[in-house]
Amino acid sequence: MSQQQRETVAQILRNAPVDLGGEVTEQRELFAKMVAANPVPDGVRIESLSLDGIPALSIEPHGATPDSTVLYFHGGCFVVGSAQDSAGLAANLARKAGARVISVDYRLAPEHPYPAALDDALTAYRALLDGEHGTAPIAVAGESAGANLATALMLAARDLDNLTQPACAILFSPWVDLTVPDLPHDTGLDPVINPGALRTRAADYLAGADPRNGLLSPVHADLTGLPPMLIQAGSHEYLLDDAIRLAARAAAGHVSVTLDVTPHVLHVFQAFAALLDEGEDALTRAAAFLRTHTHRPPTRTPITWASPTQSS
Repeated sequence: MSQQQRETVAQILRNAPVDLGGEVTEQRELFAKMVAANPVPDGVRIESLSLDGIPALSIEPHGATPDSTVLYFHGGCFVVGSAQDSAGLAANLARKAGARVISVDYRLAPEHPYPAALDDALTAYRALLDGEHGTAPIAVAGESAGANLATALMLAARDLDNLTQPACAILFSPWVDLTVPDLPHDTGLDPVINPGALRTRAADYLAGADPRNGLLSPVHADLTGLPPMLIQAGSHEYLLDDAIRLAARAAAGHVSVTLDVTPHVLHVFQAFAALLDEGEDALTRAAAFLRTHTHRPPTRTPITWASPTQSS
């Protein structure tokens, strides 16, 4: 692990002109330019598709037959970002896991506040369950606000629609408490995420809804019955406490949960896998988790027991 690599990534983020609490149209453009620096890896194919009317990107490794599908939700505080902006991270996960990743372009606030994004997530998930795009096992994943949406999707599938749960969930740097409390583990080292910006963007998404509603802030939900979760975060990110509290909440609900904290790295550090060994290693672990929980056991030929021969 290279301290120089970590310092390079931190400097890139410090120099970025993005202010997540700033004017929405301007920040969308700046955010897209910032994340465009994270390249899409070679060896993947990206195509546009529709999931029952919800736009998305299909991302697949070349020359492979994916044996699982990951429904992916990009970050951006529910206000900025897109499937294309997060294509580099989603493609790296697809490449590592040998999976097909479908990244959803859900509607953004403030034009489309809650529950628009969750409605889009549910529509896309139902389309996959209905076999519209194949019958491979389905996992969910997301980064930051997208990790919130992935978790809310599982809760809504359980409580609202009685849908089959995904095989597992991979949650990168989840933002899962829209009350945005003062956090005891805030290191002051995160150059992008800060409580003021989060409170501004939370208000855009909430539009007056109760932030303690579990579908908005999953750390306040009962997570009982949700599938296995892998939660990854960096020790230098502002939202470390959200990851810790979500893992504790999952454990309290008897969910199989792995909390994977990488020292000295920042928010959604996996997006910098091309520059950062820690990002590449974290994606390797995420891919292994995905394969473990979406592997289909081989079909076994049933054993036929012959009746013992009767002696005369």
